[in-house]
Amino acid sequence: MRHHHGCSRAHQVGALLLVAATFLLTRLFDRLFLDASSPSSPSFPLSAARPASPSADLRIYVYSEDEIQGLRTLLRGRDGTVAAATCLKGQWGTQVKIHQFLLKSRFRTFNKDQANLFFVPSYVKCVRMTGALNDKEINQTYVKILSQMPYFRRSGGRDHIFVFPSGAGAHLFRSWATFLNRSIILTPEGDRTDKRGTSAFNTWKDIIIPGNVDDSMVKSDARAVQPIPLRKRKYLANFLGRAQGKAGRLQLVKLAKQYPDKLESPELKLSGPNKLGRMDYFKHLRNAKFCLAPRGESSWTLRFYESFFVECVPVILSDEVELPFQNVIDYSEISIKWPSSRIGELFEYLESIPDERIEEMIGRGREIRCLWVYAADTEPCSAMSGILSELQRKVRRFHQSPETFWLHNRSIVNRDLVEFHSWRTPVPLP
Repeated sequence: MRHHHGCSRAHQVGALLLVAATFLLTRLFDRLFLDASSPSSPSFPLSAARPASPSADLRIYVYSEDEIQGLRTLLRGRDGTVAAATCLKGQWGTQVKIHQFLLKSRFRTFNKDQANLFFVPSYVKCVRMTGALNDKEINQTYVKILSQMPYFRRSGGRDHIFVFPSGAGAHLFRSWATFLNRSIILTPEGDRTDKRGTSAFNTWKDIIIPGNVDDSMVKSDARAVQPIPLRKRKYLANFLGRAQGKAGRLQLVKLAKQYPDKLESPELKLSGPNKLGRMDYFKHLRNAKFCLAPRGESSWTLRFYESFFVECVPVILSDEVELPFQNVIDYSEISIKWPSSRIGELFEYLESIPDERIEEMIGRGREIRCLWVYAADTEPCSAMSGILSELQRKVRRFHQSPETFWLHNRSIVNRDLVEFHSWRTPVPLP
């Protein structure tokens, strides 16, 4: 006998409730996904945007100035009279700070055979600025020291690190394209095509580093010039820099004269009784909601980094600029980049931004500015921790170049089948 089980009213109600619950849960998950992926809502807080810690097996060998003939010249000048303290000052002090912190780093090794990477110290920007070396001497000295580095020859320079701390980038070494075209270059500058046929920066091998902000401004517990509340700031924006004959800067100077109550752009005196001191400079910088950072002789400007310590929102007016640590920082959360061809429309746009959004951007910038501070790599958030994290990604397990070969017994040899540890200097260069 066949039994028929009817669908009771209770079953029908239960089925309807199940369908409704499924629909509501689906809409809820869709909304959560959309919110998480929305550009206006970061998928993670910026306070968590920290570079990954380098692995414990990262090993960096730092060449000593007396180890390679000529290296001391790139650090102290032809007469050996340029002190490291002299080169530590100013926006190019990164060339000294990175060197000094690597000397004390927990990732430093004194054994070249254990090294993943090799750091070649040089204060070449400083010794050039002080007249201690000229361009021809710099070029000749670099070629001389590279010829004494078998490990550089082994990899074609791919595991060797060089710092060029200014807007000139690696162009300070005129023959960089011949000798350092595979090496890792640390520089704040990502573009010099305005004056050179090619840029020395390669996004796939080089690392953009923050500029060197004045030490007195980066100490969280004793900052020389403190920010002031947004409501008390006198100007909408400021530009504190020289025009340098650059179109964008000249336009800002002109606009400052038209709208003196909105844009501060005083004529900076670099010498004499009316010279603007460093602390006066920062006091001016903090007195606006937005700090304008136009292109000058090169695409990068120290003013971008300085703005975070007086807590104004940086406005980048440099189309080709490259910024550091883009794998962990969303720059749209902490700054504005505006087309340099539309500067005339900039102030109307800036005036439209509500103070609530400005405060939010300043707050997010406050969370990541530790990445602009050069400190020991034991600090969880610093420029050095960011640089080392980037360097970790450059590490290769194997080293090769057009002039290295290997045999069945794993020995590395040159074109004449001479084993690596028997290579004599000077080694041939390209």
